[in-house]
Amino acid sequence: MTFTFLPAKGSEMNLRQRKALRAVAAFLLFAVAQVSVQIGLADPNNPGSTPFPQQFIARLTTRANQPITVNGNSAATGASILTGALIETGPDTGATINLGPLGTLDIAPNTSLRLDYDENGNIKVVLISGCAILTTRRNANAEVETEKGPAAKSDKEAGGVIDICFPPGASAPTVGQGAAAAAGAGAGVTAGGGISPALLAALIGGGTAAVVIPIVVLSDNPSESAPSASLGN
Repeated sequence: MTFTFLPAKGSEMNLRQRKALRAVAAFLLFAVAQVSVQIGLADPNNPGSTPFPQQFIARLTTRANQPITVNGNSAATGASILTGALIETGPDTGATINLGPLGTLDIAPNTSLRLDYDENGNIKVVLISGCAILTTRRNANAEVETEKGPAAKSDKEAGGVIDICFPPGASAPTVGQGAAAAAGAGAGVTAGGGISPALLAALIGGGTAAVVIPIVVLSDNPSESAPSASLGN
């Protein structure tokens, strides 16, 4: 005689329940792991986290593609300019640095300066000697200083243009008087001076209405103070 043992219905249901619970537990464990990874990436103290927005890279254009010196190395049109760069131009060699959403920096020949910028809209130019024109867009927090201290800053709400020269041996910089434009600041000017196309576009704005350029000049010399300049027809 042969006996066949069949599992009880209750045992079969318990087995199915255990399998279902195991599947749910595995899913929950996977979900928790994914959430932990996302939190870790968002943590600013995590060295593997990605900042937002990502740091942009400024681009260099030089007059006639002639090289200038960046951090002691030769650089020409198309080079990347990282924040903190020490930039030096030679005789008859102007340059323009495209700062993307922040604006542009036009540099005259025979100029030495340090450029700092970040993705939060902060621009700082330390003019060691020479001339430069810093053109900023709205929401950019820009300032220019020399060894004598802060010289000028633009209006964050409106943007603006800072034209500044600080010749070697000068007791104070010249701000807002067009000296840097006359010195040939920028990659797009011809020999003998003039305003670069980038600066000209910033000034006229593509229209015929007068343009007000807000500038705050930080100087102890009243003759050099120029709160704003207005250009129009």
